[in-house]
This record gives sequence, structure tokens and C-alpha cells, in this order.
Amino acid sequence: MSRTRIHNFAISLDGFATGEPQTLETPFGHAGRRLHNWMMATRFWDPAGSTGIDYAFAQRNNEGIGAEIMGANKFGPPGWQDDPDWKGWWGENPPFHTPTFVLTHHPRPAIEMDGDTTFHFLATTPGAALEIARAAADGLDVRIGGGPSVVRDFLAAGLVDLMHIVVVPIVLGRGVRLWDGLEGIEAGYDVEVVASPSGVTHLTFTRK
Repeated sequence: MSRTRIHNFAISLDGFATGEPQTLETPFGHAGRRLHNWMMATRFWDPAGSTGIDYAFAQRNNEGIGAEIMGANKFGPPGWQDDPDWKGWWGENPPFHTPTFVLTHHPRPAIEMDGDTTFHFLATTPGAALEIARAAADGLDVRIGGGPSVVRDFLAAGLVDLMHIVVVPIVLGRGVRLWDGLEGIEAGYDVEVVASPSGVTHLTFTRK
């Protein structure tokens, strides 16, 4: 059976995966790009970027992925459901290149984009969404793309097989936290920790 994976999911020292408020101009709120500067400095993001430890982790994001699941707040800013022309943050050729399932209380018809990305909109549970995504992935793995509330829901339901968390040395103080309600989650995983010269720490959780 295909695995359920999370990659390049960055959090602050105090556990926030996004700041506030999220708007069209500020997708990550007051956090800006600070949670993702480590990745944007690598060749995964920039052809002229670095190829060290951070790149080695970042590039695993796309390997063997056949579908993605994301939450409504990753697909767009608050209120996007009321805009019939909204097609996500990423332009006509989004970076997913797979069937991509958006969890939302306001489903709409699927949107076919360039580059083999098709957005499907589901109002269902994490478990049911995962079964749909696995069927679409055709034997490949399913990536849970975020945001933090969706990742937390999948972890709480015991549906995540492998998770890569990046702890960034900043304190946000407010936003949406990843770990709330997940006390003891580490007991079900083997955890590997790798420190990077960039200052971030990579944690890989592999289901026991």
C-alpha cells in the first residue's frame, strides 16, 4: 500500500507553522517567508541555490508522490470559496503535477491546470480523503501538504507514515500551532534529528 508522507513542513521554535493574519498579500501572516528561507536558499527552489543538507531533505518532497491532500487555507486566503475564478496561489502551472485534493466545507467542480495538476474539492474526513487520494495516486505515495490544521488532523487520526518537520530558529508567538492536542505522538514513530549549518533542524518521523 502507498504511504502517507509529509515533507518540508516548517515550524518555529514555539511550534507555529504559520503566522497571522493570512491574507492574499501575506499567505503566512506575520511569519512572511521566514519559515521557508532555508528551502528557498537551496537548489530545490533556486537553480543557483545550495546543494547541502537542506537541499538533500528538500528534494525528497516530490519523489514517488502520486497525489496531494491540502487544506482550504493552503489553497487560498480566507474567502476564496466565494470567488469562482480563484485557482490557487500558484498560477496556471502549479508545482504539484498530480491530482490534488483540497479539503473544504464548500466543494466546487474540479479545476484542470497546466502540468497535470487537477484540483478536486472534498468535504469529507481525513480517512475518506486519503482513500480517494490513494486511488488517484495509482500505487504511488500521497503527500499531506498542509496547512497545520490538516497535518494535525491526519496525525491525530493515525494516518501519517512518514513526516519531515523543519524547526526554524525563530519565535512567532502567534499563529497556528502544529502540536496542539498531539501529546505523546512521538511514541508511535522512530525520530531522526539532523542539524543543518543553516540553523534549521530536520526531524524525520517514521512510523514504527
